Amino acid sequence: GVPTGAAAAAALLAAAEGELGAPSSPLRPLLLSSSSELNNHNSHLRNLPRHAAFSSSSSPFHAPKKAPPIDDPLTPPPASDFPPYAPRDFFRFELIHQSTKSAARVGRIHTPHGVIDTPGFVAVGTNGALKAVPHQELKAAGLQLMFANTYHLMLQPGPQTIASAGGLHKFIGRDAPIITDSGGFQVFSLAHASEQDVDELKSRKPSKHKGDAGLIVSIGEEGVVFKSYRDGSKVNLTPESSVEAQKALGADIIIPLDELPPYHLGREALERSLYLSHRWEARSLRTHLADVRQQAMYAVIHGGVDKELRQLSAQYLSSLPFDGFAIGGSLGKDTAELEDLLAFLMPQLPKDRPNHLLGIGDEASVRAAVTLGVDTFDSTFPTRAARHGTLFTRSRGRINVRRTENSKDHTPPCALCPCSLCTNHTLSYLHHLDKACESTAWTLASAHNLHYMAWVMESQREAIMNDEL
Repeated sequence: GVPTGAAAAAALLAAAEGELGAPSSPLRPLLLSSSSELNNHNSHLRNLPRHAAFSSSSSPFHAPKKAPPIDDPLTPPPASDFPPYAPRDFFRFELIHQSTKSAARVGRIHTPHGVIDTPGFVAVGTNGALKAVPHQELKAAGLQLMFANTYHLMLQPGPQTIASAGGLHKFIGRDAPIITDSGGFQVFSLAHASEQDVDELKSRKPSKHKGDAGLIVSIGEEGVVFKSYRDGSKVNLTPESSVEAQKALGADIIIPLDELPPYHLGREALERSLYLSHRWEARSLRTHLADVRQQAMYAVIHGGVDKELRQLSAQYLSSLPFDGFAIGGSLGKDTAELEDLLAFLMPQLPKDRPNHLLGIGDEASVRAAVTLGVDTFDSTFPTRAARHGTLFTRSRGRINVRRTENSKDHTPPCALCPCSLCTNHTLSYLHHLDKACESTAWTLASAHNLHYMAWVMESQREAIMNDEL
């Protein structure tokens, strides 16, 4: 059975673009693949004695720090090492309505930069900018939270440059909530993809920035060392340096560093990876609590598709004073496996705090996850699909803009949509712009798909309020 009590508590299109996966993929391919180094790392872990020592290295953001002494490298620090959870005056989750028909719920996440209505979709602005469309379009669409990637901003322009501008909000001119990740997803996505990894729900395509061996140099207890895709220099990412970078960025919600094992990893190696993530997340939390700065930190629940490990992760991380919970790691090979996993996992998460499903943004999965109690979702899929000629519409379903017959369709793509494309232009005009490789096509299409996702989430909230969902 699953350990309980003290036993339970013991128990990266390309990374350079921040958008992974083939244009035709229906999901943002969140997780991670193995490289030869990652495989060697996991093989090494399988052969480690329980009290083996791990190597350490310095952080690019501060003087070298050694990892805390560990008696047993497979045991994360207990909850008693941390203060108990207490709601913060600057960040809280407000339940508006719990459906009587399912686990779906409507809520509000209160942040220093505004309210986030849930369930809600989160657009991804990799480098502090949405691809092809100004982030101001989010407000016009009714999307309140934006995702930015620490890994990319860490390499350019750098956290200190953004801090000198007054933080990410002022740097990009956004007065609305922002969430940043730890950088870990992109780093581990630098590993070389195996043939098995393409079978995963959130699969990846090879990056032009990676050789056969990937860009990861080493993974150890202290953190991960990787080569910058920009200049090849070595960068050391630790739990502490990741949090420090996110402190400099100043997002409303931040994420602890975690390891991202591939879908096909064996049980023993997956378990060791889970414990490593727990230790890294505990170190991230400790660094965060030392200098909160009106930021909330979400834990990341791991365990792949192993329900026993997912339960263990939920039990341990929910015992720590995190402000919310993200569901990360491998989420299965298809939507059915994702649903099965969420049906098992969601009831085990604290109901008084928000949750977030990392990297899922296709409509079918979003709708299914909403009924299981998921609050927010992030994905590049809607904007990536738009740039590759696909529109999502209420009146016509999915439209392939590049089909020849659309060259003579002089009507709006969707008469029900209030976006600029649908109120001012025709499908034939968009077909022309796309065929001429005019960037305006990507802008109009991306804005349209964002408006569509906002409508999906608004309709979901309305259905929950009426107990229809």
